[in-house]
Amino acid sequence: MKISHLGAKDCVTGSCHLVETNPGSPDGINILVDCGNAHGDDPELPFDQFPVPPRAIHYLFLTHAHIDHIGRVPDLIDAGFRGEIICTHATKALLLPMLRDAMSFSRTREDGTHRAAATTTPPPDPHQKLSAKKLETLIDDLSWGFELHQTFTLKQGITFKLSNAGHILGSCFILFTFPDHQGRAYRVIFSGDLGCTDTPILPDPDPPECCDLLILESTYGNRRHPDRKNRIEALRRLLDKALADKGIVYIPAFALGRTQELLYELDRIGLKVPVFVDSPLGLEITEIYASLESFWDEDARNLLAKGDHPLDFKGLYAVRKYRDHQQLLTLSGPAIIIAGSGMCTGGRIVDHLEQGLNDPANDIVFVGYQAKGTPGRRMIEGKIPVKAGIHTLSAYSAHADQQMLVDWVNAMPEPPGAIRLVHGDSEARRALAQALGMERCEF
Repeated sequence: MKISHLGAKDCVTGSCHLVETNPGSPDGINILVDCGNAHGDDPELPFDQFPVPPRAIHYLFLTHAHIDHIGRVPDLIDAGFRGEIICTHATKALLLPMLRDAMSFSRTREDGTHRAAATTTPPPDPHQKLSAKKLETLIDDLSWGFELHQTFTLKQGITFKLSNAGHILGSCFILFTFPDHQGRAYRVIFSGDLGCTDTPILPDPDPPECCDLLILESTYGNRRHPDRKNRIEALRRLLDKALADKGIVYIPAFALGRTQELLYELDRIGLKVPVFVDSPLGLEITEIYASLESFWDEDARNLLAKGDHPLDFKGLYAVRKYRDHQQLLTLSGPAIIIAGSGMCTGGRIVDHLEQGLNDPANDIVFVGYQAKGTPGRRMIEGKIPVKAGIHTLSAYSAHADQQMLVDWVNAMPEPPGAIRLVHGDSEARRALAQALGMERCEF
């Protein structure tokens, strides 16, 4: 068996991993785990450089519906993939809205040029490129939602089990069991993106089972988050101070996950200023979240049972139409505007920042990871000069920090035979390897 890391091997975004059970043999099974877009300076491997062509991939597993894990799925299908797409039921519900947006969304490079959200090598005959409508139909036909905590069987006796990863709604880690010719099974876990404990709406990550090889994300492998139990108060204090001068607080937020967390906690704070969600996709995803209450954690379900919807409150306004977005650009504060994209690489947040960042009365609050080379990262580093206040709240990270990752690995009944660190910058991988014990880590 061979496992190749085709994306996010030495960086954070563009997750893509290939498992070949019998490389080069027509009897082998080829499994792809995630197929995501790279952001910022992170590289993307063209499909014609994959070890196997897309048409030879039997299964595509999706750990969750963030674009850096699913964004290249339409192009994979365009390039010939017709295998099964396997994910959780909640990810299945989120898949098409996220990909529909990705297929129409352009990102702005730092040099001012544009590229499509999925930059991949086109099929040999460009006239055979599928329409967006056909791609949506194929994605829906090929994808299947599966229950958590149950074991299912693929071809040649390979089994898989999906468990809750606590990163966003529907996120999972995957345990594969591969039969061995000597009668012993070989067990591999792909962590996907692991979330934090105490995340609004989401159950905490499940503990992992034993495995021979753990492929582990390391996004925050060199950091410790502030105490998440105090983050509502930290957000309240920051907003009170930022809004005192009657300005606008801009919060770039991913449509999936971060927007819903912010709404949950703004509801708890109960500010007396208007909150605008200026993101059609964010609003659509919020509606899907609201319809998936069976996947919420106990606290969120209890709030709903008491008549307090955790994703809705007085003073919350939805901005769907583009003309309403244009009117919002002329808004006077105090107000809070939540808009995508989360790394300021495109979307409606770009218009707001162009309008408001030269006003010292305004503030921008970053509540998510900013990849190298993205406008968000460059603003934090001071490479893009602005007059507005710049703040970061790392307690809002959807990724587990170093201690959470170590605790998650230590929760295994027995230590894994080997650990391979991916999905992290070199400093993060090195620090996490040291924390885990370098003798059993590859990074």
